[in-house]
Amino acid sequence: MRLSLILAVLLVLAPLDAALAQLAQLAQTGNFHIVWEVKNRFRLFRNQADFLRQVAAARGDGILAAEQRLERDTDGLGWAKDVVGDLCLDATGNLLETCVRDGVSENYLVPRDHPIGVALSGMAPAGAICAWTFDDGKGPLTQTSAPCDQEVKLRVPYQRTTVATVDVPLGDGTAQRVVTEIAVRDVLIAGLGDSVAAGEGDPDKAVELEGGFCFKRFLTGGVSQYFRPGRAGYSDDRSCENGPSSPAAALDWARHGARWMNPACHRSLYSYQVRTALALAIEQPHLAVTFIPLACTGATIDAGMFNSQSADDCPWVVGIDTCSGHSPAQLTELSNLMADAQRQDPQRKLDMVLLTVGANDVSFGALVANVIVQSTAERLLLRQAGSIVSVADSQKILEKDLPGEFARLRTALKPFVGGNLARVVFVSYGNPAMQAPNQPCPGGGGGFDVHPAFSADKERLNETAEFVDTKFLPELKVLATCDGNNVCRDPMTDRMTFVDSHQAAFARHGMCVRGPDDPEFDRQCFSQTGDSFQTDLIKAADNPMVCGRSASDYRPYAPRARWIRTADDSYFTAMTYPEGIPAMLKPSDIHDAIWGVLSAVYGGAVHPTAEGYAAMADAALPAARGVLGLPTPPAVQAEPLPPPAPPTPASPSIVTPPAVAPVAPTAIAPAPRAP
Repeated sequence: MRLSLILAVLLVLAPLDAALAQLAQLAQTGNFHIVWEVKNRFRLFRNQADFLRQVAAARGDGILAAEQRLERDTDGLGWAKDVVGDLCLDATGNLLETCVRDGVSENYLVPRDHPIGVALSGMAPAGAICAWTFDDGKGPLTQTSAPCDQEVKLRVPYQRTTVATVDVPLGDGTAQRVVTEIAVRDVLIAGLGDSVAAGEGDPDKAVELEGGFCFKRFLTGGVSQYFRPGRAGYSDDRSCENGPSSPAAALDWARHGARWMNPACHRSLYSYQVRTALALAIEQPHLAVTFIPLACTGATIDAGMFNSQSADDCPWVVGIDTCSGHSPAQLTELSNLMADAQRQDPQRKLDMVLLTVGANDVSFGALVANVIVQSTAERLLLRQAGSIVSVADSQKILEKDLPGEFARLRTALKPFVGGNLARVVFVSYGNPAMQAPNQPCPGGGGGFDVHPAFSADKERLNETAEFVDTKFLPELKVLATCDGNNVCRDPMTDRMTFVDSHQAAFARHGMCVRGPDDPEFDRQCFSQTGDSFQTDLIKAADNPMVCGRSASDYRPYAPRARWIRTADDSYFTAMTYPEGIPAMLKPSDIHDAIWGVLSAVYGGAVHPTAEGYAAMADAALPAARGVLGLPTPPAVQAEPLPPPAPPTPASPSIVTPPAVAPVAPTAIAPAPRAP
């Protein structure tokens, strides 16, 4: 009798349990939103997997922090090497008119549509099927059904609002309708300027070094040659004994150089301009970023911006054994690209320009040579070619020529930005020669002994660092912001958006700064006293490193205390043989003495590391948001989880299902696919 009564009670309570569970589930429904994001929204990338890798590294704590995560994830070999072959660029680094992105052919400058992911935020009943409708206002409605907890993918027209509607079944025979508007904003950003704008010093794929390679020297007596690490894979003669190298050997040598997204201009994905535009795409899910990279190493306002310039490098590219040796004027390139875009869409405008220029106008590279080249023979030759100048020489150019050149540049840029130069974000330089605020580096051979003639002269270094801090950088700010008397005709429209907040950090991360967490190779093999390389020619022919380690152990993209490439860093990262040099300096033999000098500096000595460029991008990002009128993403707060609440005793006869918190509306973050 008692057993029968218990069974009867259980039969009555079972439907009640089911009903209560259903009521608990329904109590969580109804708070629905439609969330959406643009897929692969940095449009220079062909593959969404490459973009999602950047999204995964971004934690809301800055571009520098993301770069350091990527550096550790790649064991210091760099993330860009996996991306540079999959950009909307041709083999020579020029933009493609039509680019296949994630299997869809798109016009790069004026896309027909954008890939979108749409999802429902909020708890729908388990297993519910949502009915979606998309109306772009012109074509037929697009309708689809999908599980409510799954993302729906589609393409929405460029420059047109699409209305998204979803009917969500509530589990009680009714449905809730949710509506939102999808309007993708495609911002067009151009990057202009010189080597710091281009990303010099940080090739997308660093050179690989191994063994020894002989260079000759400008000496009339005594030792006339020395060995440094050679390019891995080079199979021809590495000694200096057999006369000039053959054309075939020179071509083989070129094939084993560093790789850049634009070889002639040394444009790199690590540049602050790319990183700033990429960061906008990462943090703004409703944005598409179309970036036009035009900056070129070696550019001045005249030769580079207004007129063509000699290409500093002419590295070997698959299928192309020669190059013109010149890069077109950046303003001409930009004008042609905008004309192409406006033929397809007359409303297409340039939203923002990122700009850094002026250092080459005052011969900054020749100032660096004046500091680090000590040997009389090398100094004499470089001075005759105009590759060494004094601070006094640069000061004259700064006072006499740069203001007029800058005024000419302002006038030329105005039509591109609707007459308002506030849409030009001028990002200034960091002083490369500081170890602490108001404390220049000490000089000496540390970081510069990759060539026997190099050693930073303390007096000339101090003089140059002071010129940069007290003359050059302040004058650039005056020119860009119209703060001086009679600098601008109309300060209201001639004032650029100026960025220099990164300079304080660079004052603590100059080329001489070392830290306990620097890569092991740097600490063991780069001598602070300038004794990193073997002087015994027999030993050096096999391995020039005094520390005994192979040059292949160097990690060009590992985090380190210095944010400025030394000459040693430059050689080990890029080892560039420049082509755009005066004819009197251009040798035919890859063992020639001048190659030994230039290959140590033309790959980016005294330019920012990837971390330095990331710090510049962190400084530029708020200014870019302001120019484009974009919101600042909410700050990410890291807090420990609260301790778990003690369990509540359940009723002996009724089990209450646990409450499930509703899903907050967030941007869709799908898992990245395998590269």
